[in-house]
Amino acid sequence: MASSAPHPTELAARLRANRRGIALMAAAMACFVVNDTLVKYLGESIPTAQLIFLRGVCASLLVLAALRASGLALRPAQLARGWIAWRAVLDAFASVLYLASLHHLPLANATAINMAAPFFITVMAVVLLRERVDVSRWLVVVVGFLGVTLVIRPGADGFNAWALLCLAATLLHAVRDLITRRIAPGVSSLAITLATAVAVTGLAGAFSLLEGWRAFGPREFGLIAAASVFLAVGYLLVIASVRGSDISVTAPWRYTGLLWAVLLGWAVWGHVPDAPAWAGIALVVCAGLYLVQRERMRR
Repeated sequence: MASSAPHPTELAARLRANRRGIALMAAAMACFVVNDTLVKYLGESIPTAQLIFLRGVCASLLVLAALRASGLALRPAQLARGWIAWRAVLDAFASVLYLASLHHLPLANATAINMAAPFFITVMAVVLLRERVDVSRWLVVVVGFLGVTLVIRPGADGFNAWALLCLAATLLHAVRDLITRRIAPGVSSLAITLATAVAVTGLAGAFSLLEGWRAFGPREFGLIAAASVFLAVGYLLVIASVRGSDISVTAPWRYTGLLWAVLLGWAVWGHVPDAPAWAGIALVVCAGLYLVQRERMRR
């Protein structure tokens, strides 16, 4: 009877891909949290839709320039159909919902709620993608999610209608990441990033016509441009991570964004986590460290 175990060479290649995916995911989360910090700070003086639109224009131009510099052929028709288009639309609605809730929640709370994405991703990866997830991976996700729950604590002041809106955005983000796996490997990650940035910009522009605009100065525009750089780099990194590794392995590393959110929330707004929140952060860190050690042992 033939063995179904993977060949050692194949297993080693998969482990290398997963380690690379983990590093990309952690870097992407850092970029996204810095972007969120800038957007939340700017949202105190600029309407949300206007801010997302301006940031999206800068990010789209940045990604387009990167595409041109790389010499890759850009086919607009390809970006407006199929899985690429579905991914872009989902990301656009998820981004608008998340950033709208971000202005009404502490940075750490919003980020922690968004960290529930690995739970949704792992469940859907098993059901839809037929990925094999063993008990230890389930435990890592569950422990990390419990840590997030300690941070947001359902029923606390920070967990309100805006938190539910943020949770809806998180679910859309999870579906978006699963759709990313359906995109043909030959499609450039830069092209996918451009489609997403354009979709977010278009939706925010439509909302900005209803919300209205407010004047802003060079300093605000500089911060918006900086946010667009972090956003574009984060998009590219997370797409590369999801497409090149096992999604159930890299998903828990989204939790690292929580650590950056706590640090920046304290540095910018003076938000200091209380004892239960620190306990939750410790669970998140322990879950991530365990996953790293487990991957090394498998190798």
